[in-house]
Amino acid sequence: MSYKVLDVCKYVINYSNQKDYGISNLKLQKILYFVQAYFLISEPSRCCFEEKIEAWDFGPVVPKAYREYKQFGSSDIPDTGDNINIISDEDQKLIRTVIEKFADYSATDLVSLTHNQSPWIDAYIPCMNREITPEAIREYFNG
Repeated sequence: MSYKVLDVCKYVINYSNQKDYGISNLKLQKILYFVQAYFLISEPSRCCFEEKIEAWDFGPVVPKAYREYKQFGSSDIPDTGDNINIISDEDQKLIRTVIEKFADYSATDLVSLTHNQSPWIDAYIPCMNREITPEAIREYFNG
């Protein structure tokens, strides 16, 4: 089962705030990309969310999520106040694993990291916002 990306966002934001990690929209976009990657290489392989990831200038972006939180600019996004209990316990654990892995990375560090990975490199053409496909992500991270 996959989730709505905005539900995944709320979970990521709330967990990050609980742990005092802070999360900007730019960092959120990269965390979503890595969450999708972890789901795609887990058993069984599946998407965490169905919304497209696109190759933008500053790395992978889920447009729907970006638009939802762009009002915060480069500031940290505050807790959403929503209790997201539709995500299974097992999936929450996987999402937390990703957040913990990248908690100490700045948004800029994550941009640099994703700019050196073939899913973004192969999809990116300036101003085109081309899709980074689940297949490209799976292939790279299974590599």
